[in-house]
Amino acid sequence: MNRLFGKSKPKEPGPSISDCISGVDARAEAIEGKIKTLDNELRKYKDQMAKMREGPAKNAVKQKAMRVLKQRKQYESQVENLRNQSFNMEQANFAHQTLKDTQATVSAMKDGMKSMKKEFKKINIEEIEDIQDDMADMLEQADEVQEAMGRTYGMPELDDDELQAELDALGDEIALDDDASYLDDVVKAPEAPDKEPGADSVTNKDGILVDEFGLPKIPASVKTT
Repeated sequence: MNRLFGKSKPKEPGPSISDCISGVDARAEAIEGKIKTLDNELRKYKDQMAKMREGPAKNAVKQKAMRVLKQRKQYESQVENLRNQSFNMEQANFAHQTLKDTQATVSAMKDGMKSMKKEFKKINIEEIEDIQDDMADMLEQADEVQEAMGRTYGMPELDDDELQAELDALGDEIALDDDASYLDDVVKAPEAPDKEPGADSVTNKDGILVDEFGLPKIPASVKTT
């Protein structure tokens, strides 16, 4: 039978909606180009009529302009229809793509849920709880080991009262070390004399008699014979 009638040719896939949109947009652009040509022609006729007097010649130019204007109106109507068709197809294409994306998202979510269910089946909650209990016991035992290792041996028994007394005494010693009262004598030292060495009745700023080296003089009653 195939030899007599031949095999039917496989049907070629029809144009996609994107191809249809591109074709309609191309037609609209071509018509818009014709409208621009008519606009230039109308502008030429308008300039001619502006320079002409009323009469048969001006009427003839006017008739040509009217004919061009009618063609322009028809083209504009065609462009508007084509743009509307393109817009409607774009809306339909957008809705179609949105549905495809939704289907892909739902399919991915289903696959994800199946994978999660398989992985959850591999997990034993009771086993995890047992592991947590064992871990807590091990940590507690580790703390006991550390405490045992930190014990001290051979330490003398000390009385708390004696330790407190020693601590208080240690504080007094620290306070004595911080005493800086000996510096007061340096501040109270006599100042340098105002007069040159060898001058009579040399005194410093505090009014104390000093010798030629600036040292306080010893009273005569104190001198030894």
